Amino acid sequence: MNKSSQHFFATCPRGLEMLLADELKALGAESLALTDGGVGFAGEMVLVYRANLESRTATRILWQVGRGHYASEDDLYNAASALPWPNWFKVNRKFMVKVTGVKCPLKSLEFVTLRIKDAVCDIFRASGGTRPDIDTRQPDVRIHAYLTTDEYRLYLDTSGDPLYQRGLRRLSVEAPLRENLAAGILKLSGWQPGTPLLDPMCGSGTFLLEAAMMALDIAPGSGRNFGFEKLENFDSAAWRDITQLTIARVKPMTFQHIYGSDIDLHAVRIAKQNLQQAGLLEAVRLGQKDMVQLEAPEASGTLVANPPYGVRIGEQEELAALYPKMGETLKRKFAGWNTYFLTSDLRMPKLMRLAPSKKTPLYNGPLECRLFEIKMVAGSNRKPEKLAG
Repeated sequence: MNKSSQHFFATCPRGLEMLLADELKALGAESLALTDGGVGFAGEMVLVYRANLESRTATRILWQVGRGHYASEDDLYNAASALPWPNWFKVNRKFMVKVTGVKCPLKSLEFVTLRIKDAVCDIFRASGGTRPDIDTRQPDVRIHAYLTTDEYRLYLDTSGDPLYQRGLRRLSVEAPLRENLAAGILKLSGWQPGTPLLDPMCGSGTFLLEAAMMALDIAPGSGRNFGFEKLENFDSAAWRDITQLTIARVKPMTFQHIYGSDIDLHAVRIAKQNLQQAGLLEAVRLGQKDMVQLEAPEASGTLVANPPYGVRIGEQEELAALYPKMGETLKRKFAGWNTYFLTSDLRMPKLMRLAPSKKTPLYNGPLECRLFEIKMVAGSNRKPEKLAG
């Protein structure tokens, strides 16, 4: 590792750590260390520019600026006071502090947050007489503190808004899927750009948007700004070179054998509007269709869906009636397709009378889910009927 190398930590939805590590490695990251919900890595600062722009699965990319042991709130105040914050951002930048702890022995994380804020402000006051303002809603700079039993790590956030906010999906229906989780599911499915992809429950079009960007080689962060642009060490010339290279790589806009449909016309209209605003509508075919009456758009391909979860009792009963019909449609119309369903309803494959070949644990926000893989090989997925008598 060379002298200009820094330490970073990229967060992601739990279950996607290996995919994120592969992305970072492909970008040139070193010393990769996977943990639950993220990947530590090392590299030069320009690597972070590329990772923010290019990673499809990361949520945030954090630059580690401090690390050590603590026993009290005062230790954390002293640790934050020892860092040269004015070297990293100007006094006119509004900032916030976010503290998370795992098995942290301190009584109040809110008090810890306050002590770290005080330390940052005191350093600015000592160096220039004025202190920066706090803004917890739209800060220019985010400072993250991560506490374990006796160890702290302090980070500057290089992402700004979370990376799943691509700046593409302007409208959404109820409980939309986060973009980086959708991208991760597409990768886990083994779908290859250029081959048929269908989302028969497309909602506001998250899978369709992510798939179209993958197929056309559009960097997921190309429509937004980042936190690193507001830091003092920002290299605007390097950033310009990186963005120009990614723009030059984009493929011409053509239909990419990506299909989307939904039973709800309102959802289809929202998906269409989102694709149109992102300039990706030509890559996708979209229509209003009921999944149980669906015909396969091509002879083989990949089907991905995030069905409704049935949080309330009435919905659960409706889903229990819907699943067998979905299963019949898949058996009759989708031989030769690999299908993937993200759901927190673990009854789903059994009620569809189909046997999953894989069950991958994933989290949609705090909700524990499974990604069920069901390969529709003609005649092999039907669960055997119990013999009468």
